[in-house]
Amino acid sequence: MRMVWPAVRKSRPPSPISKSHNLVNKWVRLRPICRILETKELRRWIVQDLQNKGVTGVDKGRKPPILLELCILLFYQLCQAYCVRMQSWRWVLAVMLAAGSARAQWEILPSGSTADLRGVQAIGNGVAWASGTEGTVLRTINDGKEWQRCATPPDAEHVDFRGVQAFDASTAIVMSSGKGALSRLYKMTDGCKSWKLVFTNPDADGFFDTIVADRDQGFLIGDPVNGSFAIFSSIHTGLEVWNRFGKLAPPLYAGIYSGSFKRETLFAASNSVLEGGPSSDIAFVTGGEDSALFHEAAWNIRGPSGYPTTLAWTASLPLAKGASAGAFSLAGYGEQTLKHKRQYVVVGGDYMKPDSSTGTSAFSKDGGQHWFVPVTAPQGYRSAVAYDAGSKTWITVGSNGTDISTDDGRNWRALRPNAGLHEPADADQHWNALSLPFVVGPKGRIGKLRPDALKPGLPTSAPTLQGVSR
Repeated sequence: MRMVWPAVRKSRPPSPISKSHNLVNKWVRLRPICRILETKELRRWIVQDLQNKGVTGVDKGRKPPILLELCILLFYQLCQAYCVRMQSWRWVLAVMLAAGSARAQWEILPSGSTADLRGVQAIGNGVAWASGTEGTVLRTINDGKEWQRCATPPDAEHVDFRGVQAFDASTAIVMSSGKGALSRLYKMTDGCKSWKLVFTNPDADGFFDTIVADRDQGFLIGDPVNGSFAIFSSIHTGLEVWNRFGKLAPPLYAGIYSGSFKRETLFAASNSVLEGGPSSDIAFVTGGEDSALFHEAAWNIRGPSGYPTTLAWTASLPLAKGASAGAFSLAGYGEQTLKHKRQYVVVGGDYMKPDSSTGTSAFSKDGGQHWFVPVTAPQGYRSAVAYDAGSKTWITVGSNGTDISTDDGRNWRALRPNAGLHEPADADQHWNALSLPFVVGPKGRIGKLRPDALKPGLPTSAPTLQGVSR
């Protein structure tokens, strides 16, 4: 009769966190033994070993005495139960360790600044720039270990630099936001030593919100003036000359940025409501009391200002609406010239209700023509979103937390601080803008994403899409 040993009684395990490495090491050592036990040939193995040692009562070709038989079976059942338990621990520990690494996130860096930072641009090779209030522009050339404050432009001690576009360790352009002449563009080419004022807002009631630029071309959008968004561009001038975009445009252009949508506005929270630029098409998102909208326009360079082609549309976004609500950040990936294949994610909400998860995110799979709400939304207002191509992960930040999505915005999960890595309890909070791997926030707050933070999450079921179309 086959002996079946009763199940081992479950007891409360010792602290798995403190003893995890010991348990894993034990399993590695015991795994060969457990595999022998799983073959159910323990008897033959033990009998052969006893015969080799010359133990009396165990003759070759004969069955061992009944007492030895019972001892062998007892040892077999105990070892098998232990190995099963160890294998269970192995899987539990694997899940725990994986979850622990997924929670690791922002390493808080010393910036030496107290400014409210809203602009950041990481350009690789350890170089990144950040900008904010009090005429502050910071630069690192050693991957965030040290941040140098650049010279403050003349008469800019009190301006708010909401956006920065950098091209190397020496060259950058910064955008200040404010009413009328407080909205300006400064350019630097000597690595933090001096600035040149290249453009001042010509509209007394205007307000610069966002800028994108490369070394030779740039694109800038401000709040509506006289019923139209203020749009400026610099084309093949090294960002030295800026013109009102579309001044030579045909009537079609008016349909792209006209004020037909009442009380529509842009938010300058993170310099990320605009995608594209003078050498391609553009896309930008808005908010306001009546609507949150996505605007798309493809255009060709024609003369100093350029004008769009017939490819243009506006789509409604399923986001929160209100004077302090709407879309605050847009990011995308995919083929830039075939917009129907481009993936977009937009985040926002109501910054006056930072803990409300209603209307905080939407995603599009066809270049912005149709938008859908996620099954699981970010847990509050979010001011910036970015896509990490290496891990195929979206990450969004805001005042009350950080969230990631591994399924193109359909589901979001919180990225929590890891006490085991000595991360502060609020390491996921109080952020304004990001340019991976860096993130910036109020009071000179700068963080850097840990390399193991964006781990693939558990697979999620296919969501039921709820969307709106243009």
